Amino acid sequence: MDGYTNANDISAVIAADKAHVWHHLSQHKGYESPDVDPRIIVEGKGLRVWDARGKEYIDAVSGAVWTVNVGYGRTSIADAVRDTLVKMNYFAGVGGSVPAALFAERLISKMPGMSRVYYSNSGSEANEKVYKMVRQISHKHHGGKKWKILYRERDYHGTTIGTLATSGQAERAAQYGPYPDGFVMVPHCLEYRKQWDVENYGERAADAIEEVILREGPDTVGAIVLEPVTAGGGVITPPEGYWQRVQEICKKYNVLLHIDEVVCGLGRTGTWFGYQHYGIKPDFVTMAKGVASGYAAISCTVTTEEVFSLFKDAGDTMSYFRDISTFGGCTAGPAAALENMRIIEDEDLLNNTLKMGARVMDNLNALMDKHKVIGDVRGKGLFCGAELVADRVTKEPMDEKKVMAVVADCNAQGVIIGMTNRSLPGLNNTLCLSPALIATADDIDQITGAIDKALTKVFG
Repeated sequence: MDGYTNANDISAVIAADKAHVWHHLSQHKGYESPDVDPRIIVEGKGLRVWDARGKEYIDAVSGAVWTVNVGYGRTSIADAVRDTLVKMNYFAGVGGSVPAALFAERLISKMPGMSRVYYSNSGSEANEKVYKMVRQISHKHHGGKKWKILYRERDYHGTTIGTLATSGQAERAAQYGPYPDGFVMVPHCLEYRKQWDVENYGERAADAIEEVILREGPDTVGAIVLEPVTAGGGVITPPEGYWQRVQEICKKYNVLLHIDEVVCGLGRTGTWFGYQHYGIKPDFVTMAKGVASGYAAISCTVTTEEVFSLFKDAGDTMSYFRDISTFGGCTAGPAAALENMRIIEDEDLLNNTLKMGARVMDNLNALMDKHKVIGDVRGKGLFCGAELVADRVTKEPMDEKKVMAVVADCNAQGVIIGMTNRSLPGLNNTLCLSPALIATADDIDQITGAIDKALTKVFG
C-alpha cells in the first residue's frame, strides 16, 4: 500500500466511521468496544486490497458482493468517467446522453434477440422495473389478468419491499413484510438436496414450475424471474435439461421470462451473460454489479423489441412506461461500463474466466477429497461454491458458526472469501468464491490454499 493517508488521519477516519456510518449487513453492537473497529478498505490494486491498518488481502469475492469484475485500480475507467463528467455529468433519462447511447448499442451487440436498455442505478431497481412492466402489460393487454410473478426458492432479487416479495431466501425477507400480493414461489432445482427421486432431475425441477402455473391458473401468471446460477442462495448451477424445459413452459403458457443477471452478468460465468450457456431466449434481462465493476453506479433492464412495443400507443396517455430513475440519467455509469467492456474484450477475460474457473473447481474438488466436511462443490466460471456439511451421508448442514470460523481464518491469512449470509435458516453453509476475472493461477492457488488451511484448523 502506498501513502493513502497518515496514521493521524486514519485514526480520525475510524472515529468518524464508528460514530456516524451505518454499515450494510452489520451488527454494530460489537463496535461499541474501543478495541473493535470496522474494517475500512483504503486502497485496491488488481485482486488485492489494503485496510486502514496496512494489512494486505487477496479479495476472492470482488468487493465482498461479486462486483469488481475487472479488478481494482483501473485508471482507464477512472479517466473515462472523469472526461465524461466534466463535459456532461447528468441529464434525466427523459433525454439521452452520448455514453448512454453508445453503451446501449455495445451491450445489445452482446445479447442477440434483445433490443432496448432502460437505465437505473441498482440491481434491486432494475428488477423492480421489470415487475412494474409486467403489471402494466397486464392492465394494458390482458384486461388486468396475467399479473402474478413467479420466483424461485433460494433466489434473491433485491432489497426493496417489491423485490423482497420475490425473495426465495426466508432470512432476507424476514421482518420486512407484509408484502404485496401476486408473487408466488416455485421450487428450486438444486439436485444435491433432492426434492424428487427421479433420473432427469433438471426436467423434473422445471416441471414443478408448470405445476405452480396450473395451480395458480395460466391466465393469472404473467412472468417468472430466475437467476441463471443462484448466487446468495448457495452458488447453485442448474441440472442438465432444466433451462430448456423452463423455456418450453414459458412459451406454452405465454409467461414472460425474466433472467436476473445482477451477479452473473458481464463475464462472471465465462460468457457475457449466464443465460447464454443454456441457449434460452429471455424477454427481460437485468444486470448491475459487474456492468461497470463498481467504478460507477449503473444497472440495466434490457428487453426485446416485442416487449418494448407493448408500451407504444400514442392514443392512450397512460400507455408509456411511466417510470423514472433519477440516477439512471448519470453519464458516469455508461461511460465506465463502456471502458469496462473494452477491458474484458481486449484482455480476453471471458476466456481467462473459463480457464481459471476450471482451476478453482479442480482445486475445490481436491479439497473435497481431503476434507470430509465438504459435501458438494458447484460453480460456473469464476463463480464457485463449496457446501459444508456435518455428515456427507445425511447431508446435515454444517453449523453456521463453524462456517463463519473458516471464513474468519481465511481472512486472518489475508484472503477474503464469502459465505451464504442470513439467507436460509439452517442452510447458511456454503463458502462462496468470485475473484475478479483477471485472476491468475497463482491467485487461485493462494485462495484455495487458504481454505485448505482454514478447514484443517477448524475441523482438524
